[in-house]
Amino acid sequence: MTRRLQVLLDEDRYARLEKEAARRGTSVATLVREAIDAKFPGWGLTRAEAARQILDGEPLEVGDWEDLKEEILTAYDLPLE
Repeated sequence: MTRRLQVLLDEDRYARLEKEAARRGTSVATLVREAIDAKFPGWGLTRAEAARQILDGEPLEVGDWEDLKEEILTAYDLPLE
């Protein structure tokens, strides 16, 4: 970590953070970093961007649908129709 941030909190908010940090066995700072990451995702792909990349990709050759369906049903231990 290279940047320091000072945030003023009321007693209730800080107590909630301390309680959750203790429950998880982590630090308040880790909880704050996790909350930032959850609210403001980093440089990774958004869901829409990831979906677009998948949809823009070359089609996959999956073979015969009946064979594929049987393989899927067998993998999930479902009755073959």
